[in-house]
Amino acid sequence: MPKKILLFCDPGIDDSIAIMFALINPEIEIVGIVASYGNVSKEQATANAAYLLELAGKPDIPVIPGAFMPIQKKMITYYPEIHGEDGIGPIQLPVKDYIKVYPFDTIRLLIEAYGNELNIVDTGRSTSLATAFILYPQQMKLVNGFYLMGGSFFAPGNVTPLAEANFHGDPTSTNFVLKHAHNITITPLNTTNYAYLTDEVVDLFSKHKSNPFAFMLKPIFEYYFKAYKKLSPGIIGAPIHDLVTVMTVCKPNIAEYIYYDAQVIEGIEAKGLSYIDLRPLGQPGQTRIAIKLNYDIFIKELKDCMLKMI
Repeated sequence: MPKKILLFCDPGIDDSIAIMFALINPEIEIVGIVASYGNVSKEQATANAAYLLELAGKPDIPVIPGAFMPIQKKMITYYPEIHGEDGIGPIQLPVKDYIKVYPFDTIRLLIEAYGNELNIVDTGRSTSLATAFILYPQQMKLVNGFYLMGGSFFAPGNVTPLAEANFHGDPTSTNFVLKHAHNITITPLNTTNYAYLTDEVVDLFSKHKSNPFAFMLKPIFEYYFKAYKKLSPGIIGAPIHDLVTVMTVCKPNIAEYIYYDAQVIEGIEAKGLSYIDLRPLGQPGQTRIAIKLNYDIFIKELKDCMLKMI
């Protein structure tokens, strides 16, 4: 029976590839997408999510517009040099006068409908998920588990020397989620930085013309990889961060874990820094934190899924 996922995201190239994977994978059923600000604006993220669902022939999956800014209003920085002006590299979305969207309360309805069959995956800023906890505290207790892409534990960040972009984008909301959620898995940069795809692998995926995303995989990957080559000279592939988080729902063995309760610094100087207490007397906790990627398992799972004939 496929794992049911309610996906919070901000597509974004790596979010988009994660969505493609989930839509193709018979072991996953996306029951809704909450699209928020992050890599792009809320409006663009919503349009991108709806476009990917349309390509997959699944336009009836609800697209729910989420937050348009963090709870502590600051200047929001987007990254067109990494994700493109519209968030999907060089791909231009068709002009549409209308995109069908669903109200935020659809989150509550989906949780009530699926109960503990439902997993919530958040690959973007934590604002929308924190809002759901504030609005629907009883319903959120019904969810099976929560999977967060974010943080970097005792390793460099990617938006500042200390912080990863998602946890940095709204650390107050992230702390709220970490406090109130249960059965949490975090996939930080410690693992996702090594979830790289190469030109050769993407070429292989793009040859399957029955794959509804075949035409766009290569151009968006090339755009993304070009940006990462500037950020990390000598890198052999582009890391698809959000893909790891989605894959972990069905294949937890793609990573190795430690169990500690995590927190995120909200102060200006170290904003977004995620940390755990690794002192000798520090106590293990309940949050599962992926600390090392099993790359061979990751790439095999990806190939097995993406090479299926649709």
